[in-house]
Amino acid sequence: GFRRDDVTRCASPSKLQLMRQEDRNTSDVGPASYAVVVSRFNEFVTSKLLAGAVETLDREGVTKAGVTVVGVPGAFEIPLMAKKLAESGRFDAVICLGCVIRGETPHFEFVAGEAARGIMEAGLSTGVPIAFGVITADTMEQALDRAGAKGNNKGVEAARTAIDMVKTIRTLSDDGSRKAAKGRAG
Repeated sequence: GFRRDDVTRCASPSKLQLMRQEDRNTSDVGPASYAVVVSRFNEFVTSKLLAGAVETLDREGVTKAGVTVVGVPGAFEIPLMAKKLAESGRFDAVICLGCVIRGETPHFEFVAGEAARGIMEAGLSTGVPIAFGVITADTMEQALDRAGAKGNNKGVEAARTAIDMVKTIRTLSDDGSRKAAKGRAG
């Protein structure tokens, strides 16, 4: 029998299947390209997220040529760049990294909410996996904790999410090849 930890539910428009984790052979996935969009605002935090994401991709066998890093001014600009990169057809997934820290005005809610909505919308509209690695925190201390100060790095988590989504999508596709975003957007 399956244990909950051994099963991933996978759905596509034409299929619903269960896959055991050991059946997802990473060596059969082949090369993949990842774009990383990183906010320069709160760079002290986002640089740690970027380092975690890039190290994770490297550990998982993604070559340097398979990773493109694009900086944007702030979290609000992440969704547009993520969508442009996804639409290019050059990337199997996009990883979004940023940090929004609450201040004394409602600016935090607007920026954090719109960044999250825009990132989700970019993934849905392009069909390309877009991993969410934007920290929202009340304090700089909380942000640093989520950027690896206590061993929990949201950049690492976002990279793992992107890798997992690419593997799952390839497993579910009929021919296992990357499908260009422009062929699916619409």
